[in-house]
Amino acid sequence: MKTVLVTGSAGFIGYFLCTRLLKDGFRVIGLDAMTDYYDVRLKERRQQMLLQHEHFEALNDRVETADLLMSLFRTETPDFVIHLAAQAGVRYSIENPRSYLESNICGTFELLEAARAYPPEHMLLASTSSAYGANEVMPYRETDKADHQVSFYAATKKATESMAHSYAHLYDLPITMFRFFTVYGPWARPDMAHHKFAKAILEGRPIDVYNYGDMKRDFTYVEDLVEGIRLLMDAVPVRPAEGEAVPEGDSLSPVAPWRIVNIGNSTSVQLTEFIDAIEEATGKTADRNLMPMQPGDVVATWADADLLQRLTGYTPKTSVREGIAKFVAWYREYYQI
Repeated sequence: MKTVLVTGSAGFIGYFLCTRLLKDGFRVIGLDAMTDYYDVRLKERRQQMLLQHEHFEALNDRVETADLLMSLFRTETPDFVIHLAAQAGVRYSIENPRSYLESNICGTFELLEAARAYPPEHMLLASTSSAYGANEVMPYRETDKADHQVSFYAATKKATESMAHSYAHLYDLPITMFRFFTVYGPWARPDMAHHKFAKAILEGRPIDVYNYGDMKRDFTYVEDLVEGIRLLMDAVPVRPAEGEAVPEGDSLSPVAPWRIVNIGNSTSVQLTEFIDAIEEATGKTADRNLMPMQPGDVVATWADADLLQRLTGYTPKTSVREGIAKFVAWYREYYQI
């Protein structure tokens, strides 16, 4: 039985990923700091469900803790590592940037150092569509230059891509960076838009709609994202041989076993349509409070998922209405509404 280390295992994406890995017969070690960035009870409930599986082990600590990961790699020698742990949220990075520095950059450094000493078969590290920053040409392709991040959150995630590339080059560590696009679904964080919208609509309160509703996102259902990650585990990047050209459209580094892969729904949906879907699922009409654009945000995102399809044969397919219906059903059950 192969072992997978998942950081951020009690998080929104981490919970679904661990569930999938356990179903597929892996032993899973989950590391999570259980921070109070949002209601810890939600994290505790996710972890409790995972602990019901005999092949899941939980460790509650911070990835940036010195020597923690080195010790863990030494004793457990994971076959795969999927690094989801990070301080999330574009807007919070303006209020508390240090937490992003410590968790995202220092935490990733500790992980890379441990992997250098005890190399796994493949490491997959979460990045974000926010790394594309001020890019205006869409859909976003992994081979696009992305040098103009507009939030500190995005800057830290772009930095981890560069850090990982250097380790992949120096130590021949196979690393895939996946950039995910506006993930949503059941068990979501309360600070995420669809969670906040559903809560306000069901409570009869107005919702804040930024940029006066003129925004688009490539909304990606959480289980579609997890399917993409699971399939990418087997798409291990290989350093090109000397003189060998990288295939056109592939983000594989010419000097390292490292690549970037978008995981998105390949459609850019108007924010107003997303809200329409929540109204339809809740059976209630939103009172929309139109607001100007917030600092650090972008007007639109849209993934080109061709590389994911070429590497795995998979393209996310869940429609916004289908995914939101599942989320609202979970929300009503969990909060007993």
